[in-house]
Amino acid sequence: MNPHISLIGAPTDIGAGSRGASMGPEALRVAGIGPVLQGLGLEVIDRGNLIGPANPWLPPVDGYRHFAEVAAWNRTVHDAVLAELQQQRLPVLLGGDHALAIGSISAVARHCRDHGKRLRVLWLDAHADFNTSVLTPSGNLHGMPVACLCGHGPAELIELGGHTPAISAKWVRQIGIRSVDAGEKRFVHEQGLEVFDMRYIDEMGMRHAMELALATLDEHTHLHVSFDVDFLDPAIAPGVGTTVPGGPTYREAQLCMEMIADTHRLASLDVMELNPALDVRNQTAELAVDLIESLFGKSTLMRR
Repeated sequence: MNPHISLIGAPTDIGAGSRGASMGPEALRVAGIGPVLQGLGLEVIDRGNLIGPANPWLPPVDGYRHFAEVAAWNRTVHDAVLAELQQQRLPVLLGGDHALAIGSISAVARHCRDHGKRLRVLWLDAHADFNTSVLTPSGNLHGMPVACLCGHGPAELIELGGHTPAISAKWVRQIGIRSVDAGEKRFVHEQGLEVFDMRYIDEMGMRHAMELALATLDEHTHLHVSFDVDFLDPAIAPGVGTTVPGGPTYREAQLCMEMIADTHRLASLDVMELNPALDVRNQTAELAVDLIESLFGKSTLMRR
């Protein structure tokens, strides 16, 4: 794993259905994300916060809410993430809502194309985020990033990384899914997305799900993790705008992160949808940082 880490704050809730994710980056800093990663022997630079348009909080137009603002934020995120990758650093995007993953993963995919690497995206989330303007009544773009990345969305978002689609649905593994709209469900099946939903995890266990999700990684694979904090059960992580009961427990989430760390392939990370306005004494941010520490290699015992 790359020991040179760059933290990039993206303080906006522009694509979300509730306000507050804009405060996520600061809550993660308060929870000590920088010092925690330094404590693992990593070199960490905090690039501060990106700047983009304010949230106008308006109803959707032509099926999209805040489309121009979301596109502007994603262009900024794309450029910031790509710049870190080009400097051979590991970008950690501190969100912000999950619509920003369009910019982040478009940049990662562009970097992989330029360097002949395969891309694997692990999408840790309660939601498939595979909606389109036709399928979603809300128009909130944080429900559409995977669809946009796979080429289903407006030109300004799907062409962001210079190649359409930015990624193939076959490169994505979704973990922890438990809330999918009816039309979205059909679309996910049609596109062949590989989904390890909570029923699968209940029946087969997190270990089996992660073994399959991480299968066939090699030294030519760039592993990107997009971690939506609502992936976690709301009993342990209340600080999100879109809680869905029945998510992974603390130990299941730790196992998930530890197994990713064991691959030594993690090369970029999004930490999304943390909403301090809905949190209790910053406990969700502290839990997220604890899990990120495991993702970067902290284990209970020394492993050879």
